[in-house]
Amino acid sequence: MDPAIQSLIQAIHDSPPRAVFAAAGAGSQALADLLGVPGASRTLLEALIPYAADSFDEFLGRTPEQYVSVETGRRMAGRALARAHHLRELETFPIVGLACTAAIVTDRPKRGEHRAHVAAWTPGRLTTWALHLEKDARDRAGEEGLVSRLILDALGEACGVAARPPLPLGPGDSLVSGSVDFAAEAGRLRRGEVRWFGIEPDGALMTESPPTALLSGSFNPLHAGHTGLAETAAELLGVPVAFEVSAVNVDKPPLETAVLLERLSQFAGRWLVVAGTAPTFVEKSRLYPAATFVVGFDTAARVIEPRYYGDSKTAMLAALAEMRDRGNHFLVAGREDKDSRFRELGELAIPDGFAGLFAAIPAGMFRNDVSSTEIRAALKEEEVKLSVR
Repeated sequence: MDPAIQSLIQAIHDSPPRAVFAAAGAGSQALADLLGVPGASRTLLEALIPYAADSFDEFLGRTPEQYVSVETGRRMAGRALARAHHLRELETFPIVGLACTAAIVTDRPKRGEHRAHVAAWTPGRLTTWALHLEKDARDRAGEEGLVSRLILDALGEACGVAARPPLPLGPGDSLVSGSVDFAAEAGRLRRGEVRWFGIEPDGALMTESPPTALLSGSFNPLHAGHTGLAETAAELLGVPVAFEVSAVNVDKPPLETAVLLERLSQFAGRWLVVAGTAPTFVEKSRLYPAATFVVGFDTAARVIEPRYYGDSKTAMLAALAEMRDRGNHFLVAGREDKDSRFRELGELAIPDGFAGLFAAIPAGMFRNDVSSTEIRAALKEEEVKLSVR
């Protein structure tokens, strides 16, 4: 191995971040090089090679319009980041989602360009590289080598390694990079310069048109109950449902920027997620006019409970009227209460004139009794067991 590359990889292994790496079309040499330098277990959480179309689609959660494109590379990195978030549930360390999708020399002629799209997604930033290789300038090993060098360089940058050898680009090659700064946007939210922002599945920022349907929560952690509810609601509404991470909650301090970014990273590559500063639904209504709020029974019960409005029925009715007049609605899923009784919308005494504000999700379409609280408790118990061993 080239001593400069070995030195780069050693610096990566010695840095705190740990990565999930996904590659298709090229990048196997980068994985081999990472594993070939002692200390790889300090860097790699997992490596995935979703080569066949079915495997690729399953990893991405969809069939892409193009398998080798900027958007697909970004989504792959997002899925890798979300996977890294899941794998480190019992530990705390920086994480990176690293991905490559490429089309290089093969055993049949390629009419299109030889190219690679590499992306490194951390909770605070997404960086992308689009590499176009000069045709017929290299054999497959040569193109694989250059793409793998780019992957290592991308990982080095994500890990904060400043000393990186230059890429051996040829005169007919081109390399374009770009980035999205989630940390900067979260900082603006924290300072009150914006009230909300969104992150698309491919990492693009959403700041203009708010979503038309939202499932709000702390998502600590995100689990199958949340995603299943969102998918069911989207089926009923006929529009995608975005997740909203509440940066400000009633009776709780605002989320620190780092914590907010970590929560948002759970959705990377797969779902639209929004961060907002409205702690109550009437305030959310002002941020997301005409949106449908997807909630559980317990949340719907609080929406019509005067004690959440300073013990004022008048204030509660005024808030409901404001949301109704702004075109908002609530789509309500049943929930199991602390006594293991399944509660549904029909049990709530909706105030006169506001029945049209609420609609039910039938239990036959969706029911999931697992809560984030139970998952956190189970993780805490496992953490205690591990500390005793």
